[in-house]
Amino acid sequence: MISKYRELFTTQFTDKKYQDFKDDIASDFNYLPTFRLGETPFFISKELKNQLIEGCNEVIAFIQKKEFKSLTNRSLELNHNVPNEDEHTTFLAIDFGICEEDGAVIPKLIEVQGFPSLYNYQVNLYEKFKNHYPFLKELTPFITDVEPQDYLHILEEAICNNHPKENVILLEIEPEKQNTKIDFYYCQRDIGIPIVCVTELIKKGKQLYYKNENGDEILIKRIYNRVIFDELDLRPDLKLDFNFSDDLEVEWAGHPNWFFRISKFILPFLKGKYFIETTLLSELQEIPKDLENYVLKPLFSFSGTGVIFHVTQADIEAVVEKELYILQKKVHYLPIVQSPNGKVKAEVRVLCVWKKEDKSPTLLCNLVRLSRGEMIGVKFNKDKDWVGGTLGLFER
Repeated sequence: MISKYRELFTTQFTDKKYQDFKDDIASDFNYLPTFRLGETPFFISKELKNQLIEGCNEVIAFIQKKEFKSLTNRSLELNHNVPNEDEHTTFLAIDFGICEEDGAVIPKLIEVQGFPSLYNYQVNLYEKFKNHYPFLKELTPFITDVEPQDYLHILEEAICNNHPKENVILLEIEPEKQNTKIDFYYCQRDIGIPIVCVTELIKKGKQLYYKNENGDEILIKRIYNRVIFDELDLRPDLKLDFNFSDDLEVEWAGHPNWFFRISKFILPFLKGKYFIETTLLSELQEIPKDLENYVLKPLFSFSGTGVIFHVTQADIEAVVEKELYILQKKVHYLPIVQSPNGKVKAEVRVLCVWKKEDKSPTLLCNLVRLSRGEMIGVKFNKDKDWVGGTLGLFER
């Protein structure tokens, strides 16, 4: 999108530099992420940045409506309802596909999540790119006028809420087995909080504890929640000493209810130029005849699980729980990132945090996924290059 930097990067790129870049990431924890690392950043023009901000602000305006909780209570009835929900989400990830409409580039909202993403990894990814391409210091992955240390300070405030670090934990299911564990490692290093598995929590009355490296039981005052209930529900083998439905004396950095409230559940409510025609399957009056122009999605799945891209009438009729699925109009991703052998599609996830006392979320950083396939995701990009996870860079 910014031809000057696109050309500079492509001129300097070599397979060896890409390998050195990956080795640099792997060197921090003697671990290379299992997801594919994109070769290049996505250079985002001021015009596209402004469109992304405008689209985010429209999503946020809907979430800030007084009636938002009443509109989304059904999402909790369909799933889990965890006690002690706070006034608003702590984390907000807003995904836009970079599309073409009427011959113009436009971001289209693909998904929105009230759940944390790779907040710590992305800021470190920026440092790694600068190590190998020093000219990238002229650009920034931050939407607001902050530097990496400012960003980490804001993130720490959101996660810890002024509690001592030892009383704040990152909670996950078998964190050492998660594809996103590189983010956990950076969070532990940069924020200073321990990583704890759900099976390691100890419940005493209304309080939760974990054991530190010395075997001492430490009171948990705040949980940075990375647990996806979809995964937890599939693991009856896990023995937990507590239940998420328990009334606990603990704060949540990312209360679990927001995963359901702010999800694909709200897409049918959103109308405007950045939003896609979306219908809850239970409210579908008739099945469209041009189903090749639609995609069928479960409301609460994660990482593209259960999405049917080439949907048929039989697929729709086979859905039993129609309240749990949406039918969404397909959009045309625009191949926009120039690689050495053709152009690549992009999806931008804007990462926001919403500190407890703030009136609205802060748009902070971003994550970008590159694709050559029909959709963004691993199964559509097997054995391809210049695809995978990366970040967007803006002009300062």
